[in-house]
This record gives sequence, C-alpha cells and structure tokens, in this order.
Amino acid sequence: MDSEEDTYGPSKPEDRLLDHEECLKDGNTRLEERRALRTKYNRFKFWVLGLILLPSIFILLHSCKGLMPERIYKWTCEGQCWSNGVTNGTHEASSAGDQYLLGVGKADITGPVVEINLMGYADPKQLGTGLRQRLYSRAFIVGNVDRPEDRFVYLVVDTQSGDTAVRYGIINALKELGPDYAAYGHHNVAVTGTHSHAGPGGWLNYLLPQITSKGFDRQGYHAIVDGAVLSIKRAHESLQPGYLSIGTTKVLGANINRSLFAYLANPAEERARYNVSAEDDGSVEKDMTLLKFQRASDGKNIGILTWFPTHGTSMLGNNTLIAGDNKGVAAYLFEKSVKGVDNAAEGFVAGFSQANVGDTSPNVLGAWCEDGSGEMCSFENSTCSDGKSQQCHARGPYFRAKDNGASSCFEIGRRQFEPARALYDSQNTKPVKGGWVKSFHTFHNMSDFTFQLPNGTVVRTCPAALGYSFAAGTSDGPGAFDFTQHDGNENTTSPVWKLVRGLLKAPSEEQKACHSPKPILMDVGEMYNPYQWTPNVVDVQVFRVGQLVIVVSPGEASTMAGRRWKENVRDASAAMFRHDYGPSTEALEPVVVLGGPANSYTHYITTQEEYGIQRYEGASTLYGPHTLAAYIKVTLANLPYLAASAANPPDHKDGIFPPDNSNRSLSFVPGVVMDGTPLFKKFGDVVEDVDKVYQRGAEVRVKFVGANPRNNLRLEQTYAAVEMMDQYEWKTVRDDSDWSLVFNWKRTNEIFGHSEVEIVWETEEWAEPGMYRIRYYGDAKSLVGGKITPFEGVSEVFTVVTALRKD
Repeated sequence: MDSEEDTYGPSKPEDRLLDHEECLKDGNTRLEERRALRTKYNRFKFWVLGLILLPSIFILLHSCKGLMPERIYKWTCEGQCWSNGVTNGTHEASSAGDQYLLGVGKADITGPVVEINLMGYADPKQLGTGLRQRLYSRAFIVGNVDRPEDRFVYLVVDTQSGDTAVRYGIINALKELGPDYAAYGHHNVAVTGTHSHAGPGGWLNYLLPQITSKGFDRQGYHAIVDGAVLSIKRAHESLQPGYLSIGTTKVLGANINRSLFAYLANPAEERARYNVSAEDDGSVEKDMTLLKFQRASDGKNIGILTWFPTHGTSMLGNNTLIAGDNKGVAAYLFEKSVKGVDNAAEGFVAGFSQANVGDTSPNVLGAWCEDGSGEMCSFENSTCSDGKSQQCHARGPYFRAKDNGASSCFEIGRRQFEPARALYDSQNTKPVKGGWVKSFHTFHNMSDFTFQLPNGTVVRTCPAALGYSFAAGTSDGPGAFDFTQHDGNENTTSPVWKLVRGLLKAPSEEQKACHSPKPILMDVGEMYNPYQWTPNVVDVQVFRVGQLVIVVSPGEASTMAGRRWKENVRDASAAMFRHDYGPSTEALEPVVVLGGPANSYTHYITTQEEYGIQRYEGASTLYGPHTLAAYIKVTLANLPYLAASAANPPDHKDGIFPPDNSNRSLSFVPGVVMDGTPLFKKFGDVVEDVDKVYQRGAEVRVKFVGANPRNNLRLEQTYAAVEMMDQYEWKTVRDDSDWSLVFNWKRTNEIFGHSEVEIVWETEEWAEPGMYRIRYYGDAKSLVGGKITPFEGVSEVFTVVTALRKD
C-alpha cells in the first residue's frame, strides 16, 4: 500500500501543487502530443479493465441479487447518482392513462441582490448583500390533445407570493407574443409563489408591502415578469403529447404548526379525523402530492410538480442573501439528481409548490426564548419572561449554526426532496384519466359580500383590515414594540398605536362590528391614498385535468382552512365526476390539492374558530370571520365550469378588475450613481486571494475590487463561477445556481463608489479533487454618461484534496 506521503506528495502544501504554470507554458505541439497519448492510453486501459472486470461484476451482481435491500438510497456525485433500487432505464408510456399536451419550462427571475429590502419579514433594515441561490420561475402547461385551446399554465415562482401587478404584466406580455399565445389569459394562468422570505421585495401591487422596500422597484418587477414569461414560452415551445400520473407520500420532519393554540380551537372531532400517529398528529399536513409529467414519444419524464405546506422561513430574518429558501433547495436537489439519468429528459423541471401553508413552520424544533432562560415561548401568545415577543424565535434543525438559517434551510429542502424522489422512482403513482382540461378564474369583491352559509345563516365579508396581533409577527419572525399574539388590542399596547391608527384611518363602528372579535389596528381596505393599500378584489381560480383538481388560493390558508376548502371542492367534484366518467366507467375519486399564495396576495385565510383566537394568522385574515366561507362559496359557484361538457366561463371584459398600480406606484429606491476603484486598482483585481490547498469541506474565499451588481442582473448568467482544470481546459463546475457558491457584496466607500466582492465556495464532501480557480463577473457604471462596462476577475489556482497530510 502507498504511504500517505506517496499519496499526497511532499509535506509542504505549496510543494503538493502541480507546477501549473509550467504545464500551461507547454507549447501547442507538446500539448497536442500529450492529449493524443493520454487518449490512446485511456482507451487501452478501459479496454483491458473491461475484459477483466465485466464478467466478475456480472457474477457478483447475479449472486447477490436476492441479498440486496429493497430500497437503497444514496446521494453522491453532485446529486446525480441517486438510486433507490429502481433501474434508470426508460419507462414505458402508461397506456392506462389519457394523453395530454404537456410542456415545462424554467427561467431566471433573480432581481437586484443588493440594497433592496427582502420581501417577507417586513424589516426595512434587512437589505440584500448578495446571492446564495438564483431564483426561478418554473412553468407547467397541461392541454387537451383534441381541444388544444383548453389548457392551463401553473407557475411556481421563487417569490413570497403571486401578485396582481406581476400577473397583469405576464398576461399582457403573453398577448404581445402573437396569436400562438392567444390561448393564455386570466382563466388559465396561475402565478403561485413558493413563499420564500429571502427574495428581493419592491415588486408588489399594493402600498402596504411596498412601505418597507421604499416603494416600487421596477428592476425587480421586470425581472420576475420577464422571467416568468420566458419560462412559459419555453414550456409552450416544448408542448407535445404525454401522460400524467399522480401519487402521495408522507413528508416527516419538515413542518410543524406554529399556532397550535389557534389550531386547537377547531372542533375536537374534526381534528381527530386527521390525527394518525404521534408523528402525524394532524396539526399540519404531512402529505405531499406529486404530479409526474412524461412525454409519449420516448417515455422520458420531463418534470414533476408537488404540493406540500411549509413556510419559506428557514432563512431567518437576519439573512441578507437572496435565495429560494427550502422550496428552492428541494427543486435544486431534484433537478440535479435526475441530470444524466436515462429516464429523465434534458431540461427536466421540478416544481415544489406551496399548499395550505398559513400556520406551518419549517423551524421544527419549536419556538424558544433567546433570553437565557432556556424556556419555550408561551403557548398562547408566543412571548418570553418580559411579556414581549422579540426574544421568541423558532428553531430549525441546525439552529446552532451561525449561518442565518442556511444549514437548516438546506436540510428542510432535503427532507422534501428525498420523499419526492422516492415517490417519483416508485410505482406508487396512478395515471390521470379523462382527457378534459378545464379552468376558471374570477375576480370577486370581498369588501361587502353577503351570502348564506349551509346552515341558512346570512353573513357578510368586510373591507380588508388587519388586527393588533398582525404587528406581533410570528415565532418565525417576531414583530416589534409591545404587540403580542392572541391578546393584543388597544388596551394592552401603548396608546400611541391608537393615535397612529386614527391618523391613518380610524375604522367605523360598522367596520369594527363586521370584523369582531378582531381588534382593528389598520383599516387597510378603506385606505386609498396615494393608492390602495391592500386588495379588496381577490382572485378565485381552479384548474382541472382528469381527476385532479387544483384550487389556486390567493392567500395563505391555514392547515384546517385548506382542508375544509379542499373537502368542499372534493364533495362537489365527486358528483360531477360521476356524470363525466359515465355509468360504463368506474368514476375516479377526485384528487384535490391547494396551491398558493397565488395571483394576488390576500394575507391569511383561517377558520372561523382560529379567527376567534386572534393570533397572527387570524389577525391577518383580511375580510372578517367569514373569509374562508366566502372563498368556498365563490369556488363552488364556479365549479360547474370544470365539468367535461361545460362551456368556457365568460371572459373578464365586463367584470370588475383590481387596480394595476405598476405604472403609478411610488418609488424612493435610489439608483446606482457610479462605481469607482481605489487608487492603483482596477475592477476585478484580487484584494485577498485563495490559499494554495484546501481539504474537501473547507471554505474557499477570495475578494475582488467590485462594482454594484444592480448594474446588470445577469439573468440566465452568473456573478460567480468555480472553474476546474479538466484535460488542460478550464470548465465551469459551479455557478450562481449552486447552493454552495455564495456571492457577497459590500460598499466600502460611498463617496467614490468603491465596493468589494467576496466569493465563497463551501466545498462539498463530494467535490472532486483537482485544480480550481474562482471567476467573478461584474459590471461597472461610469459617472459620466452612465455607461455600464462588463469586466472579470479571477483568483489564483488552488487545489482541493480529499484530506490534508498531517505533518
């Protein structure tokens, strides 16, 4: 056996490096000679090894066939060697299901990664300082083969939510693409957000969410709209006949209920129906539904779309790096895992959509007081010993890591990816049957909707309003001042807030009575200056393909609210299905999923019982105690449009529309004035270089003279890259899409526009040993004329080894 010194070379780190400068100075003739010699040697070596090893491998596998475990999991080789005992050969197209027109597409939507407030925690101090993972729009189109105009597109976008202005922008841009895209419109385009709290803000339609981001940011808005349209275009261009199959699996350890006190207000007999075990007690949904897309031409899979509820709050409120949070991680891992696998097509797209996410949290270790007491936060109102909420923080699986939630985020993403991949590889999915593809969408005014409940009671909704507990935040992101959940009102908080409320818009007695028992803090639905603060006109939308029904929710439905909504749709659909499938065919049971927050953002949707508790989710249920019942009523009224023989729903020409504020929104976001460099330096110069050698698992860091990344979003490109020497050529092996490559930016001189970029590669345990370098792509803006000029910087070469030799 070779000694350690023989394996890793001399003891000095600098002596372990190949003399790369000498190698690179070889003449072209010697380089070609070496390549030819290496090629001949490799062919001879593999030919000999194949003759020797192939019979032995065959005999070994045959003899061990009965001894291998039924399920074998491995995740190595950059996630490309996943296996669970299922062969990677091409699957036969399912003759049991009906054919559909199927298409998938993916495009970059990463907005400004610095100097813009992140959307989700409503903290104006949480400004972006860089990029951990690019954001994407993933488009899934399903159409009827015989009636191609019957189709829908379901977008999974790495944003906090869908949005009215964004959806208007997408639909208008699709119209401009010409007659080939005339089939897409309000009825069949759903824009759902993964609910990541780690993306840039400033793109939403209404004033309230714009306040913390200094208004409307057009650059970020256009990045989302343009990327979403590009993803639809790519999906549209890939349309071809194929098959759909659907299945469910359990996902454990990826979510808990952060408002259990409110959930327990629901009837005990109702809760008991969902209490399966200690691990699956019903307080959150543990079922993930997966829809598999398979093209008919060669049986290869082109994508998957999943629904599972867990908040996009793994990245904490002190994080300032742009990322897709745990859903972005899950999609990244899945797409990496099928790359190069025989039964997956090139360009495979994995969408991890939200579900009834309202009261869920990915911080599965619960809420604890960070005040030194070692106690959990109070059960009723999530406060600590001082009676306030600021020290109450939820903990993810790796909460001790000082990385602003990144380790926990990756883990929660992995916990969604693995069961999804196992279900994808299994035979536990059922074909989608019935060639019908149907959709409807309606705008509905929730400010004063009077309707009858099933028990005959006449109720109404109210103009939108937020309660005192809204300002308390949650254990995922506590609020400020003296607001608390559940018991917050004008008598338990400073009288200043009552004064502020009065200055903005004091609610009328009628409004107070309508929202009761919610104590109103902000009467946002009746505030119109300088434009509307929150929506009163909401989107209600449902899709159907075969036996699958997709409820598209504009708000964050709580666990039980989502169940009630889906159950009502399931019962109504079952009767419709019996007619559609006919007496000669066994009627399929409806499979109903709920996706959102989508199309607009209407905050939360709770049950009436949860609303009465007035924790954060109830206080953020905009339209009063009957909000959920109203959504169900409108959904069921339009559900007949999904019947197989139903005519298309009426167009939106004569209906009500929510406002599009994208062209009149205020913006106080300062632009980039200029970029400059320190004396005797130029853009891209290395400030602090890499070391010579790193062991796998170590962090590689390099700093450059930088420029503001807002000068160029580099959509479909990258700010940072890791290059590896391969056969005397540098090849990019990591970029902005990779979780392990982090791009940091900071301003070092405000007056002269100096800035510095640090690129960090968190080398993975599976990283291939070899010679590497890091490249930075930047764009600088001049003071005179504002010209933007691209530049590059590159580190010295370094070596990654399996283990460093101990001297």
